[in-house]
Amino acid sequence: MAYERGITEMNIDFVRKYKIFVAISLVTIIAGLLVTIFQGLNLGIDFKGGTTIYINIGKTYSPDDIRSILSSEGITDATVMQVGDNKQDAIIRMRHMENQDEIQERLIAQLKEKYGLTEEKFSIDTVGPTIGKDLTRNAIMATVISWVGILIYVGIRFEFKSGVAAIVALVHDVLIMVSVAALLRTQINSTFVAAVLTIIGYSINDTIVIFDRVRENQKKFGSKLSRAEIVNRSINESLTRTINTFLTTFFTVTTLYVFGVESIKEFSLPILVGLIAGTYSTIFIAGPLWVEWNESADRRKLAAAK
Repeated sequence: MAYERGITEMNIDFVRKYKIFVAISLVTIIAGLLVTIFQGLNLGIDFKGGTTIYINIGKTYSPDDIRSILSSEGITDATVMQVGDNKQDAIIRMRHMENQDEIQERLIAQLKEKYGLTEEKFSIDTVGPTIGKDLTRNAIMATVISWVGILIYVGIRFEFKSGVAAIVALVHDVLIMVSVAALLRTQINSTFVAAVLTIIGYSINDTIVIFDRVRENQKKFGSKLSRAEIVNRSINESLTRTINTFLTTFFTVTTLYVFGVESIKEFSLPILVGLIAGTYSTIFIAGPLWVEWNESADRRKLAAAK
């Protein structure tokens, strides 16, 4: 309880430092944008087309041996993941290539010979470039539709400006996730999209809590406090909940990342980045942006009146 009172009684001026926090986000986003422009995103086969081969090897093996076989076929950018019980299965993901079928047949033949496998031990999924484009379009559409739905909900529950501030915070979270993925060369695939949509839901929940407290404090204090003071008070009052929610989720996802298999790590890493970005935008972006927008509108009205 002493810990909770200590944080609740803090009086950090988040609004006054708003531009510093925005600048930090912009540096990260611009760095990711530059990497994307010059190197491109590390798109998975879900988006650019390719083949996923699932192999039930059934015994201990070295992924480097499989990589050597791939290299012998001129495939140097494929990913090999150890999965399954005791990591005795493998997943190979490789991009779409010319003479795909011919290369794939030779590759499987080498793997059969290397590990003494039969045809039943292989499962192959292929995504063509056209399907990849459809998945890209659907992923963008799903994200945009979620933003529109949130804007309508928050706009009705609070006000339109609150809804827009919440959407800006969510766009910030997505851009940070994509930027960090670009910087770390993390593969962007359907798992990454699922992580993005998960973080959108997580982040908007935290942001709504802040705006709920802002509305309560507006009713409680009215014109006794300025908008900036009300937002600062609301964020400080919610800080314990925000930090506790973040830490509880962060430690859980970190455990999954450290001890989970590769397929779990693919999901948990962007979730970790999104958790940090979502908590950051909840505290430092959404509320202060709402204040800035309203005060800018007041200044324009005052200038027009003169």
